[in-house]
Amino acid sequence: MENPEEECASHEEMSQSSDIAGQTRNQDNVAMLSKFLGPRYRELAKNWIPTASMWGAVGAVGLVWATDWRLILDWVPYINGKFKKND
Repeated sequence: MENPEEECASHEEMSQSSDIAGQTRNQDNVAMLSKFLGPRYRELAKNWIPTASMWGAVGAVGLVWATDWRLILDWVPYINGKFKKND
C-alpha cells in the first residue's frame, strides 16, 4: 500500500493538472471570443452573464407556468413518475 503522504501528494498533483487543463480551455475560449469582440464588448458580455442567466431561468419557469405544466414536466426524469396518468 502506498504511503498516505504520497497518496495525498498524487491527489494534489491531479487536482492541479485538472485546474491547469481548465485554465487552458478557458484561455482558448477567451482567445476565440476576443477575435470577435473587442475588450469593451467582452467586458460587457462578462458582466451581463448573471443577468441573462437569471432572466433565462425566470423565462423557463414562466413557460412552465403559462403552458400545461404536465406537458413540460413529463420530460423531467424524477418528476414524471410522480404524476401517472389515470387511464
